[in-house]
Amino acid sequence: MSDDAITEGTLAAARRPGFASRPAGWDALAAELARWAESGRTATFWWRDDDAESASPELDRLIQLAQGFALPASLAVIPASLEGSLVSAVGAEPSLVVLQHGFRHQNHAPPGAKKCELGGERRRNVVLAELAQGRDQLAEAFQDRFRPILVPPWNRIDPGLIPLLPEAGYAGLSTSGPRPVVADRAELIQVNTHIDPVDWSRRRFLGLERALEPAIRHLEARRTGAADAAEPTGLLTHHRVHDADTWAFIEGFLERTLSHRAVRWLGADEAFSTAQGRRLG
Repeated sequence: MSDDAITEGTLAAARRPGFASRPAGWDALAAELARWAESGRTATFWWRDDDAESASPELDRLIQLAQGFALPASLAVIPASLEGSLVSAVGAEPSLVVLQHGFRHQNHAPPGAKKCELGGERRRNVVLAELAQGRDQLAEAFQDRFRPILVPPWNRIDPGLIPLLPEAGYAGLSTSGPRPVVADRAELIQVNTHIDPVDWSRRRFLGLERALEPAIRHLEARRTGAADAAEPTGLLTHHRVHDADTWAFIEGFLERTLSHRAVRWLGADEAFSTAQGRRLG
């Protein structure tokens, strides 16, 4: 699970001068999407849900939302915690694909440091061996529904591991915040998430304006060239911990974006394709 209500990069962007004078909440999102429409461009989105382990009423609710809006969702699954019930649930819903959420979702950071499984003081060969074990486990369990895309727990990974991921069998990486704009020369495509509606300090809904700010800022940055315009804006959910207000926000966000003429939602396959993704070197 993420313990960052808003990532450092998007929080810094949200603090830029001038935000308070702009429309708030859903009106602010509508205003930004109107600017995309006026410019004749399409704002792309994608959906990642983290910490999947087993079937549950909460997962059923997520699947029902995806079905109701005819949207593909990507489940980031923790290999070491995988239960057979999740395999059955994914098999029954063709729109779902599976990504790899680390290995155990276990914190290895020293006391006082931010939580991290894929890095810190751990040897890289040990981390890569665990990841390979988890990747093989998910590939066997989910077959053609598995995508070799790594989602680091807490959205953190040792930067030195990233260049090693293609050789380790990964085609994609997904963390949080605007991705780096780099040369298109490697085999690893990075597509991040930018909006997390959970207040992790209280395990409840973050609040409408605070939840929407990072998404609006990422859309604005894409439109103006301050961020990679080809990276779709990512919705990050955690079905296991949502309260009623969080579920209501997600439904409202999906409804408002899907009904807008300047918006198109992508599945993971399209979001991570070379046509949409800028490769990470």
